[in-house]
Amino acid sequence: MSLSLDEDQEELRRLVRGFLDDKAMTHRPPPADTRPQEYDPDVWRQLSAQLGLTGLTVPERYGGDGLGPAELGVVLEEMGRALCPSPFFATVALAGQALLRCGDVRAQERWLPGIASGALTATLATAEPDGGWESDVRTAATGLPDGGWSLNGTKSHVVDGHTADLLLVTARCPDGVGVFAVPGTAPGLTRTVLDALDPTRPLARIRLDATPATRIGTGDASAWLAAVRDQVRAALAAEQVGGAAACLDMAVAHARTREQFGRPIGSFQAVKHKCAQLLVEVECARSAARFAGSAVGTPGTEAAIAAGVARTYCSEAFTHAAKENIQIHGGIGFTWEHRAHLYLRRAKSSELLFGTPREERARLARLTMAGGTHA
Repeated sequence: MSLSLDEDQEELRRLVRGFLDDKAMTHRPPPADTRPQEYDPDVWRQLSAQLGLTGLTVPERYGGDGLGPAELGVVLEEMGRALCPSPFFATVALAGQALLRCGDVRAQERWLPGIASGALTATLATAEPDGGWESDVRTAATGLPDGGWSLNGTKSHVVDGHTADLLLVTARCPDGVGVFAVPGTAPGLTRTVLDALDPTRPLARIRLDATPATRIGTGDASAWLAAVRDQVRAALAAEQVGGAAACLDMAVAHARTREQFGRPIGSFQAVKHKCAQLLVEVECARSAARFAGSAVGTPGTEAAIAAGVARTYCSEAFTHAAKENIQIHGGIGFTWEHRAHLYLRRAKSSELLFGTPREERARLARLTMAGGTHA
């Protein structure tokens, strides 16, 4: 399997990078606090309407391009590089992939066209109050006489949950775990922005108090949700590669221009070694993420293992690159005036967002020992 981009994927990468360099956070000064940064509606409209990125993985019959996880990884890598504050990850990589996997044609017809056009933002709410992505589902769904459903419970660490037009919520129902669509304006829904480490990726707490909902799919959703989680792992890994690569580029650029004792600090052996090690880690992370992006298109043992390995390695590579970038920048790297700290914030929050690397390794061990059954 080739892990290099083909001609179309390379063109997509250049297109997205050019757009983000011009429109996103790259040329903006960092905020002097950690309040969540709201996304720019104009940038979102251009990203969806002009570039068509929100419809990248949506089938053509619903207004999208019908591409796969590999192309989504290309886009997310560039978004991770720019630390672009937008609901793209939540809408396309979380909710969009859940809708694609649910097998509910009516739900797909209802919501995928809006995602493809950018008119609808969405997210996936699975984490319980303890923050665990794969904790036992305690949010409860109760069937109503009219065939509808009512939800009660709390979801935490919901990416862009405070602004999403549509929330896909996991809840416990009589036949197992179900997934339910909840409009952002539904009665009984309370959304609170959390005080998170990373201001470029807002997280919310969702409270549901007899909130009306529409069920997506039938029967226990655990199997297809496991496949969605693997796709999300691969997508996040691609984004982390972009952030790590940006840290490497920043560190190398600074090492070439910053002088001490009459010479660039990049000429000192200790700095050379740091940059060389980062290069190796970034390239290994990129290979892991691209392999996972190719594998998760077909759910199964290989996809689950590839996604878990990529998630673990890319998390640690990004965090290490962000820390080393700050060290190479010296004093300025520790200040609010420089962007380096934002990458470290994103690295640490992403590392913990869907479970720690240690938890991921434990899941991989269980998966391998069980002969490939999702754990």
